[in-house]
Amino acid sequence: MTFNRGDVVLVLFPDSNLRTAKRRPALVVQQDCLQTGLSQTIVAMISSNMARDGHPSRVAIRLGDPEIQAMGLHTDSIVMTDNLATILEKEIDRTIGHCQDMRTVDNALRHTLGL
Repeated sequence: MTFNRGDVVLVLFPDSNLRTAKRRPALVVQQDCLQTGLSQTIVAMISSNMARDGHPSRVAIRLGDPEIQAMGLHTDSIVMTDNLATILEKEIDRTIGHCQDMRTVDNALRHTLGL
């Protein structure tokens, strides 16, 4: 299965302790056709914990935003570019939506990665 940049996928996302994980949506942030020879995908965690809002590495997506339905999200959410993971593609359950405009996510990634 191939995933494209901007896809919102459902995945078992690892906690930072690497011992536990939670099934949650995540945003594919790697470029299309990266072709590393590895069947893995780089994603950013999506959280519904709005208390995490307010950091330049995070992008708030609210129910009033026209894009939220296209992303397949059902509640206010935060795309956390400061919480990235590399996931084997076989561990990604499915695509639930797509982020049409990645500009704010790109800005947050630049902040996170110092680019």
